[in-house]
Amino acid sequence: MSRIGTVDSLWRYPVKSMCGEELNEAFAGFAGFYGDRVFAFHNSKARPGLPYLTARDQRRMLLYRPRFRQPEKMIRPPNLAEAEKLGTGATPLYGPAEDFLLDVETPDGKRLAVDDPKLIQQLRSGLEGDPELTLVRSERALTDCRPVSVFALQTASTLAEESGLPVDKRRFRANLYLDLTSAAGFAEDNFVGRSLRIGEKVTLAILQRDSRCMIITLDPETGEKTPAVLKAVAQNHDGFAGIYAAVLREGMICRGDAVELLD
Repeated sequence: MSRIGTVDSLWRYPVKSMCGEELNEAFAGFAGFYGDRVFAFHNSKARPGLPYLTARDQRRMLLYRPRFRQPEKMIRPPNLAEAEKLGTGATPLYGPAEDFLLDVETPDGKRLAVDDPKLIQQLRSGLEGDPELTLVRSERALTDCRPVSVFALQTASTLAEESGLPVDKRRFRANLYLDLTSAAGFAEDNFVGRSLRIGEKVTLAILQRDSRCMIITLDPETGEKTPAVLKAVAQNHDGFAGIYAAVLREGMICRGDAVELLD
């Protein structure tokens, strides 16, 4: 094995397509990061296979900031220590529903419960076809593809050079941002089919490159659209940026953890 970098930052997105939350540490489980995308809004007019409302349809979603009411309970599963003591690879249990309660700060500064009808009313505003939106909760991360997404800082720098624009890494909505020892952008593409060890325990299987859509054109602070970013990804990298992973060995990941490429 060889050390290839460190963990730059950890992110989860409690409500699918809303603003992310940076963490100092996170539990990476088979279903994804603990607390990641546990809520979503089912869209009655969504295309088959992608049933949830996202910033593809409602750009303003990126400006809504969800926060768990009891953040101290959402760092790790409540019985993680007991499960690890068994030494058998036992999967820890997720906490009770009340641990997952959260509020959402709207772009105009109001605070609403995630199940408040006023929130749905705001999210429906301006949508084509007047769809019905229904709140969905799941212990499994409601991702479009794989449970964990990974992105290198060097790739963001490369896209900034190619697009001629400053590129905020948050555009790519990854769970795990890596600072690689390689200066080359898109070096993470070479990890596909191999495994990474993060810190002392967590092991990720890198499954595929991440095919990108228009969401990366949206500024995470303003929601404004800058197509040049997606154009650079499409023209220079076949439409892919970042990688998807599955968790082979569960555990805690911390900012600054070493990242090793396994043989």
